[in-house]
Amino acid sequence: MKPARIPLTATAPGHWREMPWGEYYREALEAQLKPWMAKLYGFHLLKIGNLSAEINTEACAISHQVNISLGGEPMQVKADPLHLPFAEKSVDACLLAHTLAWSEDPHRLLREADRVLIDDGWLIMTGFNPLSFVGLRKLVPVMRRRMPYNSRMFRMARQLDWLALLNFEVLHQGRIQVLPWSRQGGTLLSTHLPALGCLQVIVARKRTVPLTLNPMRQSKAKTRLRQAVGATRQYRKP
Repeated sequence: MKPARIPLTATAPGHWREMPWGEYYREALEAQLKPWMAKLYGFHLLKIGNLSAEINTEACAISHQVNISLGGEPMQVKADPLHLPFAEKSVDACLLAHTLAWSEDPHRLLREADRVLIDDGWLIMTGFNPLSFVGLRKLVPVMRRRMPYNSRMFRMARQLDWLALLNFEVLHQGRIQVLPWSRQGGTLLSTHLPALGCLQVIVARKRTVPLTLNPMRQSKAKTRLRQAVGATRQYRKP
């Protein structure tokens, strides 16, 4: 297994249209995330990365949505995703649409998202599936330098392990778009062989375990011995 932290050699795309069938990917992700966007609530939504900024989140009830990236359009805050300029526990939801795919340090990126998220905050991640048609093209040396095959593709189980270490509860995990060159993604194949979908989607929430015990619950947990009524001691004569 390759280490997660490596020197960044490929530049992340500024738009979905810069990738082959990129618009199909964006439309498929928007359709998959629309029911979950309706469940998000709060005050602030961070869309980290240029690809995240282009995801349609009109179904989300969070009105203040901020696009953050080092460059490109549309962008509202220019900053490094590995050093988010926000206070701890100040954001209600974070969207990482293929942001880990072009990150030199995915672990740090997830820790930054965990730092700025409030307790029970939402984290939405998407990426490419290495066990798909897109992943197979990455094995061809000629295409390995082209976009999106120059990106990093992490297995679903590996990403779930990272989230488990940060104490995230995964509410949804899935793969879609088996045929990347089809706008519908191959409806029949996506229904019967979803594991071959080239797009991975993870929806999780940040869970925090309190370090201080609740005195009320602690007192209820203790079992009290009832005093015996009418009990007498018996003595034996030597």
